Amino acid sequence: MAEADWEEVTYIGHRAKANQQRSKQAINSAMRTGAEVETSKKFTAGQNKQHSASKNTAKLDRETEELHHEHVSLDVAKLIQQGRQAKGLTQKDLAQRINEKQQVINEYESGRAIPNNQVMGKLERCIGIKLRGKDKGQPLGGGKK
Repeated sequence: MAEADWEEVTYIGHRAKANQQRSKQAINSAMRTGAEVETSKKFTAGQNKQHSASKNTAKLDRETEELHHEHVSLDVAKLIQQGRQAKGLTQKDLAQRINEKQQVINEYESGRAIPNNQVMGKLERCIGIKLRGKDKGQPLGGGKK
């Protein structure tokens, strides 16, 4: 036991860095004295996000001809635009009615948006036209007998 270093302590079942100080005051004093301070950014910490955007952006980066994200078809984009104009709404008005941003409506009408069933459902109910399925462009509520 003569070889044991009295400065070295081994903890079993604890973290290796027992002297971690996390308060802002302790970090500032450590920085003033020139001690090494390690910081790490926790992405989506404190937010209620169930999924990360990094997965989708990585998929978009690897997009090729045979593997790509489907966008809103141009016929659906035209239906959205015609339905909105028939109701006398601007893109901003339609966005406010369905609780989305104006940019979302713009992307759907230009055919750049990746279709989201929740947004498509909101649009269908607001403009009164079916945007999905085989009877696109038909008035909504045709299920009555």
